[in-house]
Amino acid sequence: MSGYRPERVLVTGGAGFLGSHLCQRLLKEGCQVIAFDNLLTGRMDNIDTLLRNERFEFHHYDVTNYLHVRGKLDAVLHFASPASPADFEQLPIQILKVGSLGTHKALGLAREKGARFLLASTSECYGDPEVSPQPENYWGNVNPIGIRGVYDEAKRFAESMTMAYQRHHGIDVRIARIFNTFGPRMQVDDGRAIPNFFRQALRGEDVTLFGDGSQTRSFCYVDDLIEGIWRLLRCDYIGPVNVGNPREMSLRDMAEKIVELTQSRSSIVMRPLPPDDPKVRRPDISLAQRVLDGWGPEISVETGLERTRDYFVRELARLEAD
Repeated sequence: MSGYRPERVLVTGGAGFLGSHLCQRLLKEGCQVIAFDNLLTGRMDNIDTLLRNERFEFHHYDVTNYLHVRGKLDAVLHFASPASPADFEQLPIQILKVGSLGTHKALGLAREKGARFLLASTSECYGDPEVSPQPENYWGNVNPIGIRGVYDEAKRFAESMTMAYQRHHGIDVRIARIFNTFGPRMQVDDGRAIPNFFRQALRGEDVTLFGDGSQTRSFCYVDDLIEGIWRLLRCDYIGPVNVGNPREMSLRDMAEKIVELTQSRSSIVMRPLPPDDPKVRRPDISLAQRVLDGWGPEISVETGLERTRDYFVRELARLEAD
């Protein structure tokens, strides 16, 4: 781990699920944080407490437009993008634009300021993988014209552009390939598995599984993910790094855990599997453990689910009260 510690940082997508947790951590580390978000999927509720901090400022802004920040910047962290499977169908053009134009604008700002750039990439770069666990040198199995392709290819393009700027302009870059992450501040109608399961179970509705539920994911609690991002920002390694929890479990197992945790009487029902839905997803984190000072997830899935349950109980009560 290097001695690099940024003082003034820009986070795109700063009002989103991961972005807001990242802003919170950066403030805790003593940084001055500027957050940009167009609130397409981000929410002001996520940053309510941060707005009281004099070292935090928020701008309602679409980062696919020209980016300008007065004064110095030590780091630009590009986290802006819709990321739910539901968004792939509803917001395909926006996803492609923020992955391409947004990445271009954010890299241009980092170049102008001489700032370190960190890209929030994704395990979706591996597509429906034919190799498991997935190491960083696996090039993936992606359908570029499928429904999921808008997100997969946007992130793959963003990685290509990031490395082009590193090679051609000498920008100091980092790339995090983020695997499935969960925790407080996820949207109730997010469309991802864990929010869906909690919402349905807590409301006593049928819990929906797509396919037979045997497809696997590797779920990382958000605090562990953000710790990995912070270490990646500060380390000396250039190139993609998997950040996630290598514990693999089926979606059926996750659904059953949530039904039990919420003491729900919900039934688990099957629906057809969406096109190109990955059959397996498990990170090889050996590189992260090596370059991120021994980083690895410390919060168990079970503990994370308990904390997330409490959040969804409060959030559903708030929505019903409104």
